[in-house]
Amino acid sequence: MNKQHKIKRGVSLYSFQEEYFTRKLSLEECIAEVAKTGATGIELLPEQMIKGFPKITDEFVDQWFGWMDKYGTEPIAYDAFLDTKLFPNRLLTLDESVDMMVRDLKIANKLGFKVLRTLVSTPLEVIEKSLPYAEEYGVKIALEVHAPFTFGTPWFEERLEYIIKTSTKWFGIMPDLGIFVKRMAPVMEERYVRDGGTPEILKFVSDNYANGVNKHETYEAVKKMNGANEIDIKYAELATHFVYTDPKILKDYMPYIMHVHGKFYEITENYQEPSIPYKDIINVLLEGGYKGYIDSEYEGNRHIQDFMEVDSVEQVRRHQVLLKNILGE
Repeated sequence: MNKQHKIKRGVSLYSFQEEYFTRKLSLEECIAEVAKTGATGIELLPEQMIKGFPKITDEFVDQWFGWMDKYGTEPIAYDAFLDTKLFPNRLLTLDESVDMMVRDLKIANKLGFKVLRTLVSTPLEVIEKSLPYAEEYGVKIALEVHAPFTFGTPWFEERLEYIIKTSTKWFGIMPDLGIFVKRMAPVMEERYVRDGGTPEILKFVSDNYANGVNKHETYEAVKKMNGANEIDIKYAELATHFVYTDPKILKDYMPYIMHVHGKFYEITENYQEPSIPYKDIINVLLEGGYKGYIDSEYEGNRHIQDFMEVDSVEQVRRHQVLLKNILGE
């Protein structure tokens, strides 16, 4: 067993959203399922899963750490949402946004999280003013690099420039592996077929994407096709939201990576993710000396709900096997 790699395995409880919403799994049962896979890291969406959020009772804190002990898990990443559109008639002011960020940093600290995930929509000014609090509470702010944004885009470069210029240790990045979608996920294409898309046209879109043809040109081509229906056009439009970035680019950003979202849409019975080149990505992380967590983040449920029961537990189990296989555990 190769334990030299130091990459650790966790699960974002976002993966179990279907079962949590339908009450098949409680928060404790979600944590128990993570432990069964051998993963140790827990990533939480507090707004979704903590009753009474943002009020966190002492009873809940005790219960939370009780679960961590019971299942041999540890809190890793706290997924925050900056609700700038909280009010119907205006956006949050800068001070209100910072207050919300500080609120989340305090909760993350209280629950033992060391990393707080912030979204692409978080203004840099808000992050800047929150950093003294991040240091005070011992929680790093990690910017999720999420499709359609990716490394090299002006939005990303502005934030990276700030990190480099200030040498801050409290602001970094969290790559979401959805920026490495090499081909359209079969579960998505199959859903569009069931919804009435034309199989040949959908295949044309998927093939073009896999071959690196300009996505917007494909979209325009489908719109002009005589036989294309509304579903075909929607699928071509969907493809424009995905992005394939060469995994080698991660090498340039290793010092700033605080956490990794192991996005996946489907793991087949032979433990493969058909759309994301996991082996290539993890090999780059290993070579670069990444020592943090990769957390399973299942996002395929919405593509199969129309015709079968979602089994996120099985999908996460398979994803963890895929990670173990690549890591040589």
